Amino acid sequence: MSQLFPNAKPRTKAPYRFDIVGSFLRPEGLKQARQQCSCGDISCADLTAVENSEINKLVQHQKSVGLHAVTDGEFRRTFWHLDFLAALGGVDEVDSEKFSVQFKHHSVRPKTLKITDKISFPDNHPFLEHYRSLQEIAGDYPVKFTIPSPSMLHLICTVRATDYEPIERYRDNRLLLEDIAQAYRSALQKFYALGCRNLQLDDTSWGELCSEEKRAAYQARGFDLQALARDYVEMINLVIDGKPEDMTVTMHICRGNFRSTWFSSGGYEPVAETLFGHCRVDGFFLEYDSDRSGDFKPLRFIKDQQVVLGLVTSKDGQLEDRNEIIQRIKEATQYVDINQLCLSPQCGFASTEEGNILTEQQQWDKLSFIRDIAKEVWGE
Repeated sequence: MSQLFPNAKPRTKAPYRFDIVGSFLRPEGLKQARQQCSCGDISCADLTAVENSEINKLVQHQKSVGLHAVTDGEFRRTFWHLDFLAALGGVDEVDSEKFSVQFKHHSVRPKTLKITDKISFPDNHPFLEHYRSLQEIAGDYPVKFTIPSPSMLHLICTVRATDYEPIERYRDNRLLLEDIAQAYRSALQKFYALGCRNLQLDDTSWGELCSEEKRAAYQARGFDLQALARDYVEMINLVIDGKPEDMTVTMHICRGNFRSTWFSSGGYEPVAETLFGHCRVDGFFLEYDSDRSGDFKPLRFIKDQQVVLGLVTSKDGQLEDRNEIIQRIKEATQYVDINQLCLSPQCGFASTEEGNILTEQQQWDKLSFIRDIAKEVWGE
């Protein structure tokens, strides 16, 4: 029993008291193999063999640090989101003059998405094989799989894009939202059939809707942001309502994570009531590693979801002060019961293959630090 929080209890299902967002720094050998494959110097099969080897080592390392579920580190991806979304039916990845958002101090390779036909989730989507491979490597050990939230497809193609022109089918935006939701319901069923019981939706749309700057820009273009937030929650709920009872689906909310930089700031208050009060995910992974994320007051709208506090940054290697982290957990209990709280890094360590600016050892030190605090607080 924790002396700090006498009622705190361990948790045996996802999300866990000690958890992660999902991505890890790519080893140099993997980066080199991907470059060689893109240049035609090695085959796709050769690249897959390297990926399998590196993911196997990553899984073993995650087990040794004490994680309750392991990921593939997103080692097979270039971007955390575009790889998945571009492989949907009716979606094309296209070159762009610039990336769809501007990060502070760094530029991302200019790629974006375009809706060209009816949205669907194909039986040959490559992420099905990615999941199957991860499960095979992990064996009987629980795994966690991450995909971009359905709202990301709509946001990138219709909200961020200043030149969006809907195809004939999607002149009715409601049908677009419904088709995206149906594609994701199909995805959930297919991942479930392969054994997936722990799925995370990664979502930067809410981070943008928390930003005063971005809200003003979108409103100036004529968007009703309250209506947009409600539409996204309804779309996500339509997906969630189709999941089997023994499948956990969580959401990670991010304000950007590329080479240790970010693209939006602002607390959760503008979206808190709509999102926390009505979205039926099983848990929220929330950034709280800096003042860019605001205070804990928006958590008053949380219902029965678990809240994974991202109090430890993944953007640099310096370890936080243990007492400050515990004090912030205590502050959060003003709004959410200690047994609805968990702890994780604020984001992944490599949302793109470039990765954040810290070493692999610092990455693992961060996780050991979080593990030890979770054990102290909840007896993990």
